[in-house]
Amino acid sequence: MMNITLKQLRYFEALTRHGHFGRAADACAISQPALSVQIKELEETLGVVLFERSARQVRLTGFGQDFAERVRDILRAVDELGDLARLAKDRMVGRLRIGVIPTVAPYLLPTLIQRLNADYSGLDVHIRETLTQKLITELLDGRLDTAIVALPVSEPGLVETPLFDEKFVLVRSAADADAPVPSPEGMREMKLLLLEEGHCFRDQAVSFCNLRPALARDGLDGSSLSTLVQMVGAGIGVTLIPEMAVSVETRSAPVSFARFAGEEPGRTIGMVWRKTSPLAPQLTQIATAVRQAAEEQRLKNIHLIPR
Repeated sequence: MMNITLKQLRYFEALTRHGHFGRAADACAISQPALSVQIKELEETLGVVLFERSARQVRLTGFGQDFAERVRDILRAVDELGDLARLAKDRMVGRLRIGVIPTVAPYLLPTLIQRLNADYSGLDVHIRETLTQKLITELLDGRLDTAIVALPVSEPGLVETPLFDEKFVLVRSAADADAPVPSPEGMREMKLLLLEEGHCFRDQAVSFCNLRPALARDGLDGSSLSTLVQMVGAGIGVTLIPEMAVSVETRSAPVSFARFAGEEPGRTIGMVWRKTSPLAPQLTQIATAVRQAAEEQRLKNIHLIPR
């Protein structure tokens, strides 16, 4: 019988993910030599080399790639055993790993974390903010318990729970506050600032304005909504932001906000989690807390956007 430990499998998964002994060791909170020893012992136990090593990075061998798929399944199952035990206690305790997209996190999290701390004192919330595709990958790999994203994600292994709908608003310079609101077609004639590629919010803005890919690439990209608003305040162009962001972004730049006439652009924000997760009942409770936090944030914005 092979003496493979869970610790070795977690170190292996970290090295697979980071592709670098130093970064993997930091992620595991151990020294690099200690990580190297554990990986070497794992390879000796298996009798197979798992990684190709070079001065700058490590790569999985062919067998290592097959082994990695099994390891992810094993670690996910082990984590779900812990979730099952937490479920048996019938109360919300322990670590909860929540992923959130960047166009939601800064505006929803302060209110949400306060609410979770007040309602579930035994909960240890860990937040991961990154792009949707990374969140989905980490969720399926068992590195997250749930994620707050724009729906749909259309991933067969995940449950999708809608939380709230929100509209997009136009951001332009303060001097243009009384100017007519452009139509989607008119937006194509303006200097439209967009988030960089990879953000689902960028795709939604491009779709609303019916921009051709070439025109979208010719625009000015930002890494965050705050950056885009600052650029608008400097007179560079216009942009779109979700309604939730208005109360925060009004403090950062001399800009004005306006709603679109007719059918307003918008999105549905929801929570997703694995269909196999034993935490589903608790995550349903968390979803209720997210809805309440979102409504509280919506009320902060309602008087800031002219009708």
